[in-house]
Amino acid sequence: MDILEQIIATKRIEVAHQKEAIPLRTLLAMGNDRLDRNSPSMRKALAASPSGIIAEFKRKSPSKGWLHPDAEITDILPLYEQGGAAACSILTDKVYFGGSLNDLQKARKQVDIPLLRKDFIIDPYQIYQAKIMGADAILLIAACLTTDECRELAQTAHSLGLEVLLEIHSSEELKYLNQHIDLLGVNNRNLGSFHTDINNSFRLIEEIKQYLGDKATSPLLVAESGISQTNAVKALRATGFQGFLIGETFMKTGNPGLTLSNFIQELL
Repeated sequence: MDILEQIIATKRIEVAHQKEAIPLRTLLAMGNDRLDRNSPSMRKALAASPSGIIAEFKRKSPSKGWLHPDAEITDILPLYEQGGAAACSILTDKVYFGGSLNDLQKARKQVDIPLLRKDFIIDPYQIYQAKIMGADAILLIAACLTTDECRELAQTAHSLGLEVLLEIHSSEELKYLNQHIDLLGVNNRNLGSFHTDINNSFRLIEEIKQYLGDKATSPLLVAESGISQTNAVKALRATGFQGFLIGETFMKTGNPGLTLSNFIQELL
C-alpha cells in the first residue's frame, strides 16, 4: 500500500465517523445561514493577479514531517493576504497534514481572498462541510476518484456555488475533466511516492493544450508543488499556467507571510 492508498483508507474511516457524529441533515441545519454565502471566484482572482500565487497553510506533510507545528491561522493568513497572495489553500486533513476544518473556519474570518479547501475529498459530505466552514473552492484529486465520482462531486460543488480545482499528475488523468471543472492543476508531486519533480508541469503543458483545444470554457491552469524559485514561476507562466500553489517554501520558514511577501516582490 503506497502513501496515497494509506491516506484514502484513513479518510474513508474519518468521513464515516464524521457522518455518524453529525449526520448531513444536522450539518445543514447547523450551517443553514452559510449555505447561501456568495463565494468569491478563485479562477477570476488568479486570472487578475500579477502573481497568481495560492499561498498554502500547511503544518506538516507525510514526506517532510512537521514544517511549522505551531503555525496559527490568525498569525499567517492576514500576512498572506497583505503580502499579495491571490488566494489561500487550507489543508484540513489532520492525520497526515496537521490541519482541521477549524483552520478553514478561522481563515474565513481573517481574509477576504478566495479560500481553497485542500483535502482528500471522496464524499459529497465533505463538500457541504467546505461550504459551511467558509471555502470558496474545493480540490478534487483524480488519483483518488473514478471519473464518475469526480463528475458527481464537481457537480455538487457547483450546486453550492463552489469552484472546483481538479488535480492531475499525468496526461492519462485528463479524462477526468468535465464541464464542472474551473481550474486544472498539475501536481509535480507523485502522491503514491511523494517524489517531487517540477518538470512534470513543463512536460504536461503541451498535452494539456492539445487536449483542451480551442474550448472557450477551458479551465485555468495551476502548477502545484515543488515551486521554490521565482524563475520557475516566470517560466511556468510563460508556458500558460496562471496559478501557482506554493506551501512548503513559505511554511518551512519562521515567518511564512514575510517569506511570501519577499517572494512576490522578487517575482514582480
